[in-house]
Amino acid sequence: MPLASLLSLILAAAGSPQAGSCASLRGSHGEVTVDAAVAIDPAPVWMPRQETFYTPVPIKVPMCRVEGRIEGNIGFELWLPEQWNGRLLGAGVGGDAGVFNYRDMSLRISQGFAVVSTDSGHKASQAHWMTDAKARTDYTHRALHLTTRAAKALAERFYGRPANRSYFTGCSGGGRQALKEMETYPGDYDGVIAGAPGPYMPLQSVRMLWFALEQKRRPQAALTDADWHLYETRVTQQCDGLDGVSDGIMENPAACRFDTATLLCKPGQTGECLSAPKLAMLDAIIAPMPDEQGRPMDKGLFPGVRTRPGPPSPLLRAMWADGVFGNPDWDEMTFRRRADLAAANRKMPELRADRTAIAPFIASGGKAIMYQGWQDPSVNAGPTIDFYAALAQANGGKEQLARSVRLFMVPGMYHCRGGPGADIFGASAQIPVPDDRDPSRDMLWALIHWVEDGLAPESIVAARKSEGAASFTRKLCPFPQSARYDGKGRTDSASSWKCVDDPLLERMMGS
Repeated sequence: MPLASLLSLILAAAGSPQAGSCASLRGSHGEVTVDAAVAIDPAPVWMPRQETFYTPVPIKVPMCRVEGRIEGNIGFELWLPEQWNGRLLGAGVGGDAGVFNYRDMSLRISQGFAVVSTDSGHKASQAHWMTDAKARTDYTHRALHLTTRAAKALAERFYGRPANRSYFTGCSGGGRQALKEMETYPGDYDGVIAGAPGPYMPLQSVRMLWFALEQKRRPQAALTDADWHLYETRVTQQCDGLDGVSDGIMENPAACRFDTATLLCKPGQTGECLSAPKLAMLDAIIAPMPDEQGRPMDKGLFPGVRTRPGPPSPLLRAMWADGVFGNPDWDEMTFRRRADLAAANRKMPELRADRTAIAPFIASGGKAIMYQGWQDPSVNAGPTIDFYAALAQANGGKEQLARSVRLFMVPGMYHCRGGPGADIFGASAQIPVPDDRDPSRDMLWALIHWVEDGLAPESIVAARKSEGAASFTRKLCPFPQSARYDGKGRTDSASSWKCVDDPLLERMMGS
């Protein structure tokens, strides 16, 4: 069925668009099947059951819970609050998907959003799903697009009017989904938030798999979590004060210069140091990754960035064994960096989200906020910065791009959250910020103000909480600016920091 038919079919099933009951949404609407549509009146709270990372918060508002499928295999949930603010919010999922993002859905429905999430075309319990070509295509981009169209149509049928605006938030795989929407389906959302998006995820996956295999081949050189902690700690101790404050957080690791040889164990030393084989492995991992001919495939890691210790993750293995080679028994030790990267790009071309031709999105008035932890061990910061620089080059320069797309680097943050830095700023799956819809500290509301009021975010206040109380706040700045301490106020308060042009980041933009 043509994609354009989804909206008309669902609305035709209801006659002319007008507000309807929750139960009336149930049934078949062409390729969209609503299996359940149940009115929920929390007494006093309600929570859906799902054992995943996307743990919901208690829901206290009456709503219509819609559970459906598209083309049989693409699952989605749409929650329609009784008190609607007129906006639709899509909630992205990371990793290999297969679940719904109940976290963001439950956080935002209390603010009046109609919220929707898709499992991307398969269930988490479904083994070897990547061997199916349709499942791969749905996962890489198609499922979210179809779900968004279905959600808009169902919301219009339920409320009797279309959504005024549509937004999307996601991190990791959800961040990649946000980029795909901006690049491939610019009419789906008025604004997107793309956290740790991994624009060229196949290459990032090559890096993670290759160095995991290298450590498997050389167990005496394999780096433990304690080894990585030592490296991270020593780098931070040396470079922490470059931003004017020694607080355990590097504002910009790219400015750091660290000699790893200082970590080598001295004769007789056994603790707080690295053996010669481990030091050699560390140096190899943080350096640009070479291909089989010794040619660099990437730029390596910023100082102090750790990686995931241990064997390759199940998702990495599935990507090649199931997705690329269609062989669950594939021998990972035969992995070839350059050739197998090319094979992944042939088999799953839409897994990449690094297209820079976003003129349709910009022309429609779309706005995008990207964010990235400087010390992300899973989706490294360098490729995200390089992609932003490429976007600027392809779309009129940095000033022109900043009118529609902005990148916020988060000092000290790991993958989507965690790490020594402040990691609460209203982004996907984070700890809730106070429900005051404050665009200065809630990234979603900053995006909404940008789209609806034309007020671009000049900074975002991020918080760090310990035992329920805010332990400090930090100012996040639009790239290529960095935060600098004013030398007067409390160092743990964002108000004591200001965003200034950073010559080093300017050079990274190609300026």
